[in-house]
Amino acid sequence: GGSKAASLHWTGERAVSVLLLGLLPAAYLCPGPAVDYSLAAALTLHGHWGLGQVITDYVHGDVPVKAANAGLYVLSALTFAGLCHFNYHDVGICKAVAMLWSL
Repeated sequence: GGSKAASLHWTGERAVSVLLLGLLPAAYLCPGPAVDYSLAAALTLHGHWGLGQVITDYVHGDVPVKAANAGLYVLSALTFAGLCHFNYHDVGICKAVAMLWSL
């Protein structure tokens, strides 16, 4: 039960980390909407899981943990929505980073 779920979660975290390593050169070599939206999803998920571990390590007590987790879900949803909005209505993640590097 719980052990298998934890193992699958750990495997998913590693897979997203490896995916991000592949998306970075892809963003440079072939920027476009597919890479932009993949980055939006992978970065949001990576950040969500990372901040979830911070909550697990540093937030104690039933009510504070529930509040922190609820806040994390809201933050993650807003992050993903914001990145998707940026990809759709503006230049996108790849082009934005390229523009920053060209400064």
